[in-house]
Amino acid sequence: MAHAPTVLIYRDIDWDDPLRASPKVAPPAELVAQARKTGARRKKLARGEAGFFMNRSVLTPGFRVPPHSHDHDELMIVLRGGCSFDDGVAELGPDDSIVIHANYRYGFTCGPEGMEFITIRMGEATTEVGAGAPSSA
Repeated sequence: MAHAPTVLIYRDIDWDDPLRASPKVAPPAELVAQARKTGARRKKLARGEAGFFMNRSVLTPGFRVPPHSHDHDELMIVLRGGCSFDDGVAELGPDDSIVIHANYRYGFTCGPEGMEFITIRMGEATTEVGAGAPSSA
């Protein structure tokens, strides 16, 4: 028997409070503090329905996401603005996308317009923040 679709109405979904997230998926405290200070925010759209996890994030101009990795592959799709990845990995603008494999360490800085983007994963990813260059895996 087929399952009925799950409808996700954007306006009915609240912006995320990262401090309420489970310890497994909570972003590092320093990143949460930076987000709150600058007005950056995230909305968790799909939360495991049919195995999909999808977030919409809005980051302010110059917002810096430090080198980090996740334990799930990720598809990032830029809706507005853009960013530059560390070490020249990529520069993304509106409608660009990038597939980032699990455990690949990367960081990026948003451009002068900030960045609004979607991330899609097939699992609720953990985040490991660490200093240093992006990984080559």
